Amino acid sequence: MKLDTALRLVHPARPADPPISFFEFWPSWLFYAPVIAHCMAMAVRFRAPLALAAANPLITAGGLCGESKCDILDQVGPEARPLLARYTSLFTHQWNAHTDVAAAEESLAEAQLGYPVVAKPDIGCNGTGVRLIHGPADLYRYLAAFPRGERVLLQEYIPDLGEAGVFYLRYPNEPVGRITSITLKYPPSVTGDGRSTLRELILTDPRAGRVPHLYLPRLAHRLHEVPAQGETVRLVFVGNHCKGSIFRDGTRHATAALTACFERIARAIPEFHFGRVDVRFSSLAALTRGEGFRIIEVNGAGSEATHVWDPATSLTEAWRAQFFHYGQAWRIGAANRARGHRTASVAEVFRLWRRQKRLMASYPIND
Repeated sequence: MKLDTALRLVHPARPADPPISFFEFWPSWLFYAPVIAHCMAMAVRFRAPLALAAANPLITAGGLCGESKCDILDQVGPEARPLLARYTSLFTHQWNAHTDVAAAEESLAEAQLGYPVVAKPDIGCNGTGVRLIHGPADLYRYLAAFPRGERVLLQEYIPDLGEAGVFYLRYPNEPVGRITSITLKYPPSVTGDGRSTLRELILTDPRAGRVPHLYLPRLAHRLHEVPAQGETVRLVFVGNHCKGSIFRDGTRHATAALTACFERIARAIPEFHFGRVDVRFSSLAALTRGEGFRIIEVNGAGSEATHVWDPATSLTEAWRAQFFHYGQAWRIGAANRARGHRTASVAEVFRLWRRQKRLMASYPIND
């Protein structure tokens, strides 16, 4: 099946959408300034500077930053474990990348995983350092570029083209939680005309041409190619907005069946109250029935309701969603503190944040 045809099966077309919203690629400080001010107000209100770090008490800092992806996935209980994309991990050798490859392939064999496989940092965010590994040569190049002595997650590649971020929250005293956001993610692509190079196609695309810096460095080795007439070229693999993927608000697809399914998933993670579960799915119809998907990541208090990056979302709506979700994180964290759970200190979170930032600057470029 052609890529463009397959994408239409999992993502409904909205041809009237603007290619990009006016605030979508603002500097972070500009977009998040009101959000930070809101968080400071919440800290004063609850007399706790980082109450939200107790939103998920059994995750490092509640998942605010610096948490281990593997440690979170390891907590998923048997009720939801079959839904996880299988994974394994290893720590890179201090000196020898060849040793890393041997250890990685041994771990893959033990986990009954084969190529292709997705490699990603155990600590990180925004899709930084995520690569699709096709074979031993790719694996060697990835591990050789990875910081020494750090943990790498190797995960089953789920070929389904549908990807979504489903945001769930539940107060500790509530019998059931709710889905407050669904983001449908899909990769930007260009279609060849048999004459233009890939570089030219990117630069003339209504959306990609506005943010070519997100694609050109990653595709530098292919920019001279001339895709055939009608050939669709996918521009990015990782499903992250700031790396170039396109996000759409799919919150209206939060059916009772999907909500019940994610309630079971959240309950299978001890003391999980607030966060986003990222999945790959076979079809939107199946997803709304709570079927046909696999979990690729679970994110905690630092995760966003990413539907705000839909080009059709207004700035007011985006800020309102941010205020709502961070406000809920603070309230849930405060409720957990009242139950006796501790929250990470400002010094602890600052150390975690600094380490995460340092590591992210050293990871290989993502796909």
